[in-house]
Amino acid sequence: MRLAVAAALLLTLALPARQARAQGASTEVDLALVLAVDISLSMTSEEQRVQRDGYVAAFRSKAVQAAVGQGLIGRIAVTYVEWAGVDRQIVVVPWTLIGTPAEADGFADRLAQMPPRRSAWTSIAAALDFSVGLLRAAAFEATRRVIDVSGDGPNNQGRDITRARDDALAAGIVINGLPLMIRAPTGPYDIVDLDLYYRDCVIGGPGAFMVPVRDPTEFATAIRTKLVREVADASAAPPRVLPAQAFTTARCAAVGRGGGHTLDP
Repeated sequence: MRLAVAAALLLTLALPARQARAQGASTEVDLALVLAVDISLSMTSEEQRVQRDGYVAAFRSKAVQAAVGQGLIGRIAVTYVEWAGVDRQIVVVPWTLIGTPAEADGFADRLAQMPPRRSAWTSIAAALDFSVGLLRAAAFEATRRVIDVSGDGPNNQGRDITRARDDALAAGIVINGLPLMIRAPTGPYDIVDLDLYYRDCVIGGPGAFMVPVRDPTEFATAIRTKLVREVADASAAPPRVLPAQAFTTARCAAVGRGGGHTLDP
């Protein structure tokens, strides 16, 4: 009788452990991806609409859905965040597991239903810090962790962008970029060479890359191309050739604080 009770007790204790392992296995993903999207006032309503439509179309595309299925695990986790100043980061679509075309379509549908917002200032640093927090708190095991940050201007509020970037890299997170260069600089916080700024001051980590957008018609293609590379592991792709380093650490901190439109001091 005592042996039977002991055996039953051991079985009772073992079941939660097996269930926990099963649940843990179900949350393994090839990629945990934060899509951090600029909603600062410099983004026009039209640009925001085209940008949002580009992400929706990308997750509905066969190219992105096929890339997800080709991973070792065949599943990714994605969340969509809008950001502006230091106190303005909004999770528009929370962490979502995508392993099938239907799940990718579902993510796109939820994103399409949410109206874009606008807010003041551009704190890429705060967006990175917020995204790092989301990745650390995520309830799954990811082979790779990536922050995909898009924006149309340099960091102009909050802590130095390079410190935020370096902290994310130290946590094993890769940062990719989508600099939006559709309109010519018009204000003291704008710069001409936003792609070089993103390269030297924002992105980093193994295989990090950026895809500049210079025309509204390029949005959808650029976003789809970037997502396919991220899902398929961008480290396997050839780097894009750009001029030698244009922004030093000090220059990264100065630009965006009213430092002018060009690389000249």
